[in-house]
Amino acid sequence: VRVDTPAGIPVEAELLELSAGPGWAACAVRKDGGDDPDITDGALIFARVERTGVPGVEIDGGEGVGRVTRPGLDQPVGAAAINSTPRRMIRAQAQAALRAAGASGGLRAVISVPEGRRLAGGTFNPRLGIEGGISILGTSGIVRPMSEEALIRSVRLELDLVYAAGGEDVLVTPGNYGEDFARDVLGLKLDRWALCSNYVGESIDHARGLGFRSLLLVGHLGKLVKVAAGIMNTHSRT
Repeated sequence: VRVDTPAGIPVEAELLELSAGPGWAACAVRKDGGDDPDITDGALIFARVERTGVPGVEIDGGEGVGRVTRPGLDQPVGAAAINSTPRRMIRAQAQAALRAAGASGGLRAVISVPEGRRLAGGTFNPRLGIEGGISILGTSGIVRPMSEEALIRSVRLELDLVYAAGGEDVLVTPGNYGEDFARDVLGLKLDRWALCSNYVGESIDHARGLGFRSLLLVGHLGKLVKVAAGIMNTHSRT
């Protein structure tokens, strides 16, 4: 089938695992990570669509698609972790199918990833309060090799969640050393805590933009001595 992506590039997708019954049909596509594969590369993503008597297109998540449990994400608490852009894509394709068939009523589309619960353990989802599976994400529909940019987005999202939960002050650590020291030696609670990895400058900038009152940075001296020298990316290559 042809899928029109938000980037304006049409994509041909091979349909797998076809099945159908009275008023419903289902199939899958295999996730292609392209030049920037992640843990979901090669996973089967299923869509099951059924007719309803109510006009419009309803979208939900099934097996292996996570549920949002914390405010501050793209979708409200309780919703399937299917972000706005893929929801628009699904809705557009479903509406086009309704028009082509001259059908009345509406459609309900359920997206599922049978391996999603297992795969989610290797993603940021457990830290972000997305439980039960992976997220269906995307902004352009085209995978580009932007691993560093994706990490920075995840760092910003953690800060967004702390701020959305009402935090005025935030604890930020580059990794496990800072986390352990803050908890075990300083006796700090980790309910207003975010990981920044190597992106200290990006984290400070984003926290300032959100409006936090203060940011406490706790980490290994080997990283923070670079920050003292004005080097805001603590990766060894920088």
